[in-house]
Amino acid sequence: MNDKLRIIPLGGLEQIGMNITAFEYGDTIVVVDCGLAFPDDDMLGVDLVIPDITFLKDNASKVKGFFITHGHEDHIGALPYVLKELNVPVYGTKLTLGIIKHKLEEHGILQNAVLRCVTFGDIVRINDVDVEFIKTNHSISDAAALAITTPAGVIVHTGDFKVDFTPVFGDAIDLQRFGELGKKGVLALLADSTNALKAGMTMSERTVGKTFDNIFQEAVNSRIIVATFASNVDRVQQIINSAAKMQRKVVIDGRSMINYISTAAELGYLTLPDRILISIDEIKNYPPEKVVIITTGSQGESMAALSRMASNLHKKVSIMPGDTIIFSSTPIPGNEKNVSKVINELSMKGAKVIFQDTHVSGHACQDELKIIYTLLKPKFSIPIHGEYRQRNAQKELAVSLGMDSSDVIMIKSGDVLELSYDGYAVVGSVPAKMVMVDGLGVGDIGNVVLRERQYLSENGLVVVTMAAYQGGDIVNGPEIITRGFVYVKEAEDLIENAKDVAYNTYYYWIQKGYTDLGKIRNEIKDELSDFFWKSIKRRPMILTIILTV
Repeated sequence: MNDKLRIIPLGGLEQIGMNITAFEYGDTIVVVDCGLAFPDDDMLGVDLVIPDITFLKDNASKVKGFFITHGHEDHIGALPYVLKELNVPVYGTKLTLGIIKHKLEEHGILQNAVLRCVTFGDIVRINDVDVEFIKTNHSISDAAALAITTPAGVIVHTGDFKVDFTPVFGDAIDLQRFGELGKKGVLALLADSTNALKAGMTMSERTVGKTFDNIFQEAVNSRIIVATFASNVDRVQQIINSAAKMQRKVVIDGRSMINYISTAAELGYLTLPDRILISIDEIKNYPPEKVVIITTGSQGESMAALSRMASNLHKKVSIMPGDTIIFSSTPIPGNEKNVSKVINELSMKGAKVIFQDTHVSGHACQDELKIIYTLLKPKFSIPIHGEYRQRNAQKELAVSLGMDSSDVIMIKSGDVLELSYDGYAVVGSVPAKMVMVDGLGVGDIGNVVLRERQYLSENGLVVVTMAAYQGGDIVNGPEIITRGFVYVKEAEDLIENAKDVAYNTYYYWIQKGYTDLGKIRNEIKDELSDFFWKSIKRRPMILTIILTV
């Protein structure tokens, strides 16, 4: 048997999100996580971005399962799309699988899925590969690290994690198990880099609960609306705890929030005092100061509940002067403008907006990473989960702890890393592009379409139509329709002159004896493009349609 292990990241090394890594030993491939990413600003019209699984499909007989570290979208969101093409078992802890079940049910594929629930300490044995689930802490309960044991050595994948000695739900991270693995010997560590640029320790989730208590006590005469991540069940628990102390009723609003909270409550990860929850329709039965609304929209998403409230588009809730609105999150990089916009809209309606000291991260800062490195003592380090600058910060941290710089391996998505105690090498690459989901279309949006959408968004569209005898006179037109180019009522002369350009160009080539309508269409397009540029310094996208009669 080959004593070398292959590690093949298919995402998660150039961005926050789309985390998925394959581990191949012999005829066995196990895959850790299967997440999505949200589209960049230049991905116009794209809903989601999922990983390219060409490598996994090409090696389908070897793929034995997906091992999921926790239930966040950037780790599970691509599963409904991927399992349709590669239906293998999915392993995860109870809450993680509960969230996955709900997603698969929405996509109509739950009945065919193979979901296998594990508890911390369980070891899944597949041929020569063992996968152990180890308790960690994160901003969602039931998060796990994975110890992947092969004849080539032990790999530890932290998933997203922090060290929280006073978690809201469940036990603290199992540092003892990390220490035991370190004593036995760890070939490589794949650790979360999200907060690797930040010094110190990430604060405990419980500190936010004290902040909520203080805010609730100060806002005794106002309605309270809290926006947070739907998946942060521990945060929701603390909001409910504070509401219960002040004898307030709680409303859960936002589709994803309702889904996460329902699943967590059903599985016992959320404690709800009797009759504390009311429906959104029951708000009118209680004075504002006796109500707390927990909602989505902490990132300023235009369609989320809080944004709709701020824009007067919410059917059930209107912002009132005196409302206290809490943003219990930190803006994801790139979302700052959206969040500021919503905060301004809320403030203009007379609401008091609070966004400081109401959030702690779910990711390890430098001191927590140092703890994991010190306990595991890995021979090699492969920083994951982050942009290059964050992964490079983890590399610098590892070197500061005594690791040789050459033993910290900076690879990119698609690289095939071959690894053993004798050394490592990147021995090839596999497809690892971003697959874009647009409505029901998966992967049918490529760079060409995106470029066209970008061009349309910047320059607008001009459609020229006419009807003519085959190779002869024009019967009708030319007519010109514009979208996103000029306001026609104020540019009538421009449009009329453009019609003349199209008319004259058509007859110029007809009189030269041309009968190829494709060539004539291109000539009209080129002449109009030059005309618009000379007239108003714009180059719209031009479509020319010539119907023959």
